[in-house]
Amino acid sequence: MKRLQISDHIILLAGVFFMVTPVVLAFLTSTHDAVTIYRTGLQYSIGDQGLSAYGTVLTRAGGFTKEVNGMVMLKNSLILGFGFAIGKIVISMLAAYAIVYFRFPMASFCFWVIFCTLLLPLEVRILPSYEIVQKLGMVNTYSGLIVPLIASATGTFFFRQFFLSVPDELLEAARIDGAGPWKFFIDILVPISKTMIAAIFIIMFVYGWNQYLWPTLITTDESFFTLVRGIKQILQVWVGAQIPDYDQAMALAILAMLPPVVIVVVFQSWFIKGLVESDK
Repeated sequence: MKRLQISDHIILLAGVFFMVTPVVLAFLTSTHDAVTIYRTGLQYSIGDQGLSAYGTVLTRAGGFTKEVNGMVMLKNSLILGFGFAIGKIVISMLAAYAIVYFRFPMASFCFWVIFCTLLLPLEVRILPSYEIVQKLGMVNTYSGLIVPLIASATGTFFFRQFFLSVPDELLEAARIDGAGPWKFFIDILVPISKTMIAAIFIIMFVYGWNQYLWPTLITTDESFFTLVRGIKQILQVWVGAQIPDYDQAMALAILAMLPPVVIVVVFQSWFIKGLVESDK
């Protein structure tokens, strides 16, 4: 038994090492200047630049317009992440609520139609999605970044399964007390769904935060660029003898990792409960 526990811990530690090593290397590399990184590649020790690259990417204006800095991109990424998460949760909960409790004709068929949209990821429908957004005048807007993608089959599926597990006696008690559909949803279903909401929030926030293709397509104004796109923008600089600011790209990559990590750490207990608990 002891040997089995030791081997389990060794495997877990190996997994931690495998996951953490690239992050550590990126941080160490960000403390060196761009020329050193260009000549010798990734660095394995702390450089003489310290954390100066982080202050530079957050405060120094850059890009083609020389008006955008890391704080602007961080704000855009936060808006995109929270907009995705909150929008998908609201739409998914309302859709699941209608399917489970309103019992309208062909409710199951409608759910499976929604579920089948999992077979149509963004890459498959990106051209018609862009055409619609462009015709609605939503290019270079936050609504254009968020609204077209907030419908979520995954969220609808999880909330539907959760609502199906809620005892029917709860609905009957609410009806006896005179609670209408909206009051039952707001006062009863939403509070008991906190753990599921937290789990879906984490998934959707990370999904929205890491978006690259859609923001690249829908925004041409640098004031709407996100951190993920900002890293690519830095690495695209190669004019004459000028080399990309690899130190700033690494610093921006580290900064881009922090908010999702904070969200996961803060909500991890609720995330686990939302996915595994069965008692309501």
